[in-house]
Amino acid sequence: MYKRILVAIDGSQAAQLALEEAIKIAEAAQAIVTAVFVAEHTARLVDVGTGLIDAQPCTTAYAEAAKAALEDARAMFEQRKVRGLTRTIDAYGEDIAGVLCRAADECEADLVVMGTHGRHGIGRLLLGSVAEALLRRTTVPVLMVRREFAIDEIPSSL
Repeated sequence: MYKRILVAIDGSQAAQLALEEAIKIAEAAQAIVTAVFVAEHTARLVDVGTGLIDAQPCTTAYAEAAKAALEDARAMFEQRKVRGLTRTIDAYGEDIAGVLCRAADECEADLVVMGTHGRHGIGRLLLGSVAEALLRRTTVPVLMVRREFAIDEIPSSL
């Protein structure tokens, strides 16, 4: 049975559903859940002539989103009486899937739970899939929770 569960959160509906599923599993298995928010820092060009780049500081809105997502996770842990930890990990140019793989190894996770947006076609090609990249890299079992679509959001390909 699972004893250490890592759940990726980002403030999205899909991540919220993943957190809820991780908590359900933790309740049944008496496991500990680690909720991780990966903070991306995009590089920006400072001087085109020299090619200098500088890491863009985390915007206030982004920092607030991270703080809110982590506070929501803590509140859910407390409400459901599940042992849980929250943390933010700075990606510093590394892709999110790589950061999550490393985090799963560090906390010795038995299971990784994450939401997926269920993108298809060109949307998936352009935006990529963190969930798919994680599946390809990790040796830890991964439970992907797909978010439900509202009637007006259902892709025509379904």
